[in-house]
Amino acid sequence: MNPRQSWKGVFPAVTSQFRADFSFDAAATARVIDALVRDGISGLVVAGTVGENTALSPGEKQELLEAAVGVVAGRVPVICGVAEYTTELAAATARLAKTAGVDGLMVLPAMVYPAKPRETLAHFRGVASATDLPVMIYNNPPAYRTDVTPAMLSRLSDVETIVAFKESSGDTRRFVDLRNLTGDRFIPFCGLDDVVMESVLLGAVGWVSGMSNIFPREGETLFRLTVAGRIAEARALYDWFMPLLHLDARPDLVQAIKLAEFIAGRGDWRTRPPRLGLEGTEREEIEVLMRDALAQRPALPDVGLPVA
Repeated sequence: MNPRQSWKGVFPAVTSQFRADFSFDAAATARVIDALVRDGISGLVVAGTVGENTALSPGEKQELLEAAVGVVAGRVPVICGVAEYTTELAAATARLAKTAGVDGLMVLPAMVYPAKPRETLAHFRGVASATDLPVMIYNNPPAYRTDVTPAMLSRLSDVETIVAFKESSGDTRRFVDLRNLTGDRFIPFCGLDDVVMESVLLGAVGWVSGMSNIFPREGETLFRLTVAGRIAEARALYDWFMPLLHLDARPDLVQAIKLAEFIAGRGDWRTRPPRLGLEGTEREEIEVLMRDALAQRPALPDVGLPVA
């Protein structure tokens, strides 16, 4: 798939499903993925942050990617997250993803070590050179302590396989800054749920989303309404969605999203330690949010989604 044509719309960052003993459940994960595709999402990111990338072994990543590619069967693009501790480990994951048949990579800065700008750029170049798959650069400085600025991204313009970026800093001005530096060289994606409408209005053509795992049709509808300039309809849907979208900006977003997914009957709440399932008031808060959201779930305007 040509990313210039197919990397647009809502790409849920898919959860990885685990059994009661915390072993990886490829069949359950495939069912989650198939339900999202049937609901009309535009693409998928597997083994991202919400997919608990760093909690998976190389063998489990291979199993996940093969399950995802198999169940999707070419219906939408499948992008694999690459979040490793060293450049060589990340390059090995990139080669694994290529063998599994995914359509592209979402590459994070090296984990644990908050690299200097030249080190971060060298890491991205090293991973991009490991395969010919198209690459999306993922910037999330609040979570990963490494900030990939527009100026840094502009220095990667010569790497032909780096085609997109995912901005999760929350600073929507960066879409404008990068466009002023590089024109349309990179495909812009929003990576933070609670600034998606603003990001689209400033040029984002895609959204890697956490909460669209739970409400995929609402996510796609919000995105398409905004792209189409149907702002009043988009704002009404955004107002309903926003309390849930804030969950994507929390440090415990994985636990929060998986609990919401469980309440909605779309997946399981289990996360791999050291992440622990939410308890007490933290759990109750999300249960109330979901109860209210489901009770007030709006009728969706027609944006061309398949019939539910």
